[in-house]
Amino acid sequence: MQISAIWNHSIDLNLICKILQSTQGEIDQTIAYLSIFETWKLQSNNIKKYEKNKKEFIERRCCNHDINLFSVFLEEKEAIGCTAIEFAAAFTMHDGMPFVEKDKR
Repeated sequence: MQISAIWNHSIDLNLICKILQSTQGEIDQTIAYLSIFETWKLQSNNIKKYEKNKKEFIERRCCNHDINLFSVFLEEKEAIGCTAIEFAAAFTMHDGMPFVEKDKR
């Protein structure tokens, strides 16, 4: 919740959770990764990259657009050894989404 408060609760809690898992709970590293991702996300062409493949994500039951967009970011940065859709699907199936819409309030 502390990390979410830094961004005025505008970042999806599932995304924060996923990054915290990958950084083994390192708060400073998580904040740095979120900053890099948020900067990348503000570039309009990056949202368009996701929008082109949005239907494929949904068909694979990857319905969290923030996680999906983060997956596109990781694929572009060559930080994962699979496609963005495969990464998002694996996260959704194996790790689940611990937070739902009502948790944002």
